[in-house]
Amino acid sequence: MAAGHGEEKGPIVEKVIITGASGRDFHNFNVYFRGNPRYRVVAFTAAQIPLESTRLYPEELAGPTYPGGIPIFPEERLAPLIEELAVDLVVFSYSDVEYGDLMHQASLAASKGADFALLGATYTMLKAHKPVIAVCAVRTGAGKSPTTRKVCAIVRERLRKKVVVVRHPMPYGDLLKERVQRFASYDDCEKQHCTIEEREEYELLVDSGIVVYAGVDYGLVLQKAEEEADVIIWDGGNNDTPFFRPDVHIVLFDPHRPGHELRYYPGEINMRMADIAIINKVDSASQEGVETVRANILRYAPTADVILAESPIVLEDGERVRGMRVLVVEDGPTLTHGGMPFGAGLIAARQQNALEIVDPRPFATGAIKETYRLYPHIGPVLPAVGYSRSQIRDLEETINRADCDVVLFATPIQLTRVLSMNKRAVRVRYEYLDHGEPCLEDVLVNRMAPCGRVLPKSPSGEA
Repeated sequence: MAAGHGEEKGPIVEKVIITGASGRDFHNFNVYFRGNPRYRVVAFTAAQIPLESTRLYPEELAGPTYPGGIPIFPEERLAPLIEELAVDLVVFSYSDVEYGDLMHQASLAASKGADFALLGATYTMLKAHKPVIAVCAVRTGAGKSPTTRKVCAIVRERLRKKVVVVRHPMPYGDLLKERVQRFASYDDCEKQHCTIEEREEYELLVDSGIVVYAGVDYGLVLQKAEEEADVIIWDGGNNDTPFFRPDVHIVLFDPHRPGHELRYYPGEINMRMADIAIINKVDSASQEGVETVRANILRYAPTADVILAESPIVLEDGERVRGMRVLVVEDGPTLTHGGMPFGAGLIAARQQNALEIVDPRPFATGAIKETYRLYPHIGPVLPAVGYSRSQIRDLEETINRADCDVVLFATPIQLTRVLSMNKRAVRVRYEYLDHGEPCLEDVLVNRMAPCGRVLPKSPSGEA
């Protein structure tokens, strides 16, 4: 058995490993473990993103009781680390994980003599002084980003309030420099060396004149956001729960993956906490899938308002796709840990009668080839993974090697600003559209009324 567990005399300090993916894990540490005399966090482990070397959660973020900081290891080292560091407790702290995989990690910890824990969702939510609307989901790729843009438009145009979006963390660089991040222009993305994944979440919001915050220390992020917001919109990542306690909790469901709302952590928690449940993509999903999702919502979130929505595809120039050999580049996380074989790009290419969908696999190199090995379910499309400069180079090389007429990008950002390509490019994206009544605008305004903090005219005067 690992040290602790009542073997020592005097105060017991449990040694902890937090397993994560450079986001929720840091937040859980900051709000629960930092400064807590009961625990000593001896390591983080990282999954879902590439970790080219051991990183460090710096002392300046960890606090004075952690001189030298806390090391971050690849998750593959979890089992030996539990033994080497005499760990008492493993705390699971990342998202979009199938229940079977979650319990495999719990079993691994238990087999090495360590306890295994999940922190309560509401316990790690910070309380804001401004109203908070959270946009979350039961799976990655359910349509959070276009819904967030729609919610921003409703608050600005209907409630006449100034919104600031706070995005779920993606701190893949220098953690100390990324403690609090503010994005109001493309230049901000350049200055802060954003990855493709970060740009995908920020740029369309910035295009609409909306300030976006992110970072590592969300207590400080919240303080900064409240200084310039009337209403804060929490833009969730994967299927994680909000870091801020929401006044209205919106949750997206994907009827292309019916039943996943009961199979993936922590998506089911979002479902059970939902105020507004949006069944998205009903324009392309089967009626059976829609009804399965609706039945689960009615059973597990009976007080939620249920809305049906579509995800119409907006293609910049369909004529450039018709009759062509097309290489489709899809949103990376949607395909990888989101589990989808394809996304909007392949659908748009087929709708536009592309002559051929070019399979990228024969042209894949480096990290792209490894992504196909790790996620064999991916269809004949190219996942836009770009967590590091080396991955971006591999993505660029794969595209330039491909034998195709045109590249169709189904990523939220304009990848031609990041990649140097030798081919023509066309862009496609999703938007949000209500599918009949009730509509999101009316339901959201009705849900916001009881908090009594947003309906008077904003002092900012924003329309």
